[in-house]
Amino acid sequence: MKTMNVITEDSLADIELQLNWKSNEAEHSEVLFTKMNVWRDILPPGMTGELMGKGPGDRVGIRYAKDENLLPSGREDVYVLKRGQFDDSRATPRYGRFYPMSLLTGVPHVFPGNVRPFRLTDMNDDTIQADAGHPLAGYDLALTAKVHDAMVKPYDRGGECSMLIECVADGPGMQVPKNGRPTDFFEPDAFAREDETDDSRFYENPRLVNHLDDRAIETISGFYGGLLQPGMDVLDLMSAWRSHVPEGAGLKSMIGLGMNAEEMAENPQLNGFRVHDLNIHPKLPFDDRSFDRVICTASVEYLIHPDAVFADVARVLRAGGIFALTFSNRWFPPKTIRLWPKLHEFERMGLVLAYFNRSGKFTDLHTLSSRGWPRPETDKYYGQQFKSDPVYAVWGKTIA
Repeated sequence: MKTMNVITEDSLADIELQLNWKSNEAEHSEVLFTKMNVWRDILPPGMTGELMGKGPGDRVGIRYAKDENLLPSGREDVYVLKRGQFDDSRATPRYGRFYPMSLLTGVPHVFPGNVRPFRLTDMNDDTIQADAGHPLAGYDLALTAKVHDAMVKPYDRGGECSMLIECVADGPGMQVPKNGRPTDFFEPDAFAREDETDDSRFYENPRLVNHLDDRAIETISGFYGGLLQPGMDVLDLMSAWRSHVPEGAGLKSMIGLGMNAEEMAENPQLNGFRVHDLNIHPKLPFDDRSFDRVICTASVEYLIHPDAVFADVARVLRAGGIFALTFSNRWFPPKTIRLWPKLHEFERMGLVLAYFNRSGKFTDLHTLSSRGWPRPETDKYYGQQFKSDPVYAVWGKTIA
């Protein structure tokens, strides 16, 4: 395929889209890598013109006010239904949660298998209210597009998306409560697990493998690098054989706290480590204000006492310190909390935001999603999955 320097109407282009927005709870950034057919795919208003003539490395941006209706408010998609129209044999209705439309009966144009999400926004003994409008409607949005490559298309075909704003906005908005009322995540068995046996037995054999692909790890490393400064003391919470902190970060120290000594002993970035089970002892074995940063990678879904852990993380952080958590859509099913797989991937960021808020110890909250990147061809799952594992991050700063 012939490569060219700039985008024209006849181009195929690799584009990194970034959607930034702010809710009452946090600041949010959504990143999506996509392949675009400039002629056939539908871009948000003004974006096509901005991209013309741009080449690799160029970036353009447009802001859209909430009253421009870039995403439909869906007022006509708010349904007040009888409780019996919600199939509670498949899920228990809870305020603020998202469910597939297929759980509803007697709603026009809704058929079995419809996975379009709706949010439960009101309920009583007799009725429920289902809001199928876009969860980002009503927010000011800032959209940027960075060109990674542009090429002459060998034939006419669509890109990966036909409407790019719908692709980058597929999921965002689900991580924040509706109208400021906390989402009802905390059902009675939320923190139960399939395997309730001693965690130390489950983790006694070392797993010296990466559980995410290299592209996802690169995203996590870059994210952590943006939060770290030379001379800092860092705690790697629920640590393992790799911390995914960029080389050359110049840290004063990084201590691991995890379940397997052999794994942490193999971690070249740790200055020291302790074996500690947070599900038995949520209090951290460190003095007050010991660390500048606490990181936690692909592990928050295993915490059964998150409120206690988040509160104690705040205790060991210095004033203005940051607690940053990253995760994906892969986990060990026997030990993850029962609630986690029930949630949409973006709702999981909302759950972690709820942990921060319930602790009362953090401010300046943020979320990040990064999706759609090509999976490395050397990855063992490349033939089954061509996209890299998605990365989600939630972080906050201690209240001074």
